[in-house]
Formats: sequence, C-alpha cells, structure tokens
Amino acid sequence: MNLLMLRSAGFKLAFYVATALFLVLGSPLLLGPRSWAMAALKGHAHTTLWLMRVIAGTRVAVRGRENLPDGAYLVAAKHQSAWDTIGLIVLFPDPALIMKAELLNIPVYGWFCRKFGMIPIRRETGPSALRTMLAQARDRARNGRQVLVFPEGTRRLPGAAPAYKSGILLLYDALQLPCVPLALNSGRFWPRRGAIQPGTIVVDIGEVIPAGLPRQEFRETLIERIEVPTQQLAELETAQNEQRAGDGGRAEAGRNIKRT
Repeated sequence: MNLLMLRSAGFKLAFYVATALFLVLGSPLLLGPRSWAMAALKGHAHTTLWLMRVIAGTRVAVRGRENLPDGAYLVAAKHQSAWDTIGLIVLFPDPALIMKAELLNIPVYGWFCRKFGMIPIRRETGPSALRTMLAQARDRARNGRQVLVFPEGTRRLPGAAPAYKSGILLLYDALQLPCVPLALNSGRFWPRRGAIQPGTIVVDIGEVIPAGLPRQEFRETLIERIEVPTQQLAELETAQNEQRAGDGGRAEAGRNIKRT
C-alpha cells in the first residue's frame, strides 16, 4: 500500500471515529435547543476539515465570501462529493439542507437531522413531496435560515453534463429570495470511490442572483454561474497537474545529467 492510500485510509478511519463520537457523546443535545445541536454540527464539520488537512493533505479555499448576503437566502450548489454535505455547512450562519428523506431512518443520525431542522424530501411521492418541501423551506426562510439545495438532485461526476431538476425553479419562485450560486471541485478530491486526494478543494461563491426573475432567465443564469466556474476549476487543476508533471520530468532529467 502506497503513502496516498495509507493517508486516505487513515483519514477515513479518523472521520468515522470522530463522527461516531459526535453522535454518541452529543446525543444529550437532542434534548436541548436546536442552536446547541447546530453548533455541534459545525464543530463536526470543522473537525472533518482539520482531519482532511492534517492526515490526507487536502485543504479548502473559499472564493467570493463577500457575495454572501445577510439573513435568509437560497443556496444552489454543485454536488460532486460527500464532502459537500459536510464542508459547506461551515460557510453559512444557519443552513437548512434539503436532503433525501431516507437518511432520517438512520438511527441517531436521523434524529439529529430532525433536530437540525433539515428539509427532507421523498421524491417517490411526487407532487405531495414537493409541496411538503416548499412548505418547510418557507418556514426555514421565515426564521432567517439559508436553504441549501443541490439543484441536480444527486452527486455528479466531475466533468459530467449538467442535469438540473425543476425543483430549484419551484424553490426560487416559492421563497422569493436571492439565490447564491456555488461552484466547487470536491469530486476530484473526495470521490465516490477511491482514495482521498491531496490538494485544494475550491469553493467558488458566485454573484447573487436577485429574487423575482422569470423562470427561464433564472435557470439560464444559475447554470451559467455554477457551470462556468466549475469548468474553470477543472481546467485550472488540469493545467497545474501538467505543470507539476513537467517540473517533475525536468527535475529527473537534471538528475540524469548530473549522474552522467
């Protein structure tokens, strides 16, 4: 097993142990105010980011923090990795994540998701699921929270063609809030399968889309403000990898010249 695999395995072990400890030791928080549980959730996210940096060599850089408005707003984020449901939590004051309802069935974890006031959706129940989701999203927004949604519905491989669902349009219309587009490249560092990769996960917070745009204009603007920077991040990483490979080749050639 090489060093990369060892570091990745070490991080995953530390992550699962830390998660179990937070769930077990934090279980009394289920009886307290939601704000206490949310503070623990952010503590878990910060711990995970620290473990990634120290063990796996994976850092995080955030661009465009100045674009975040105050109060309640809608966040539409690219979704490439399990990292997104953890690392993005720390960026917002009081986020409410739209998530698969099946996750609520997981013991302890599901209880905490209810305590956090996350927004579950059961896609198989059709229109009634959307109505319930919209009602809960309005409730969270009225309480000044940020509603975080992955508009493609599920994780997409880096470089995959966009597949935006209609739910984001319904949310935008229903909430009448500004929408923050969010691009990232997390899938290249925490893939669905394989080792955690060293490097820098970049989160690009785009210019806010104002409330009240016509649906088609909003959809086109949203896709552009997520997909263009996502592609740019991929191109930048490719260029950096090529440069590192070139530097490595030149260094090896230099060593060969010295030996001769």
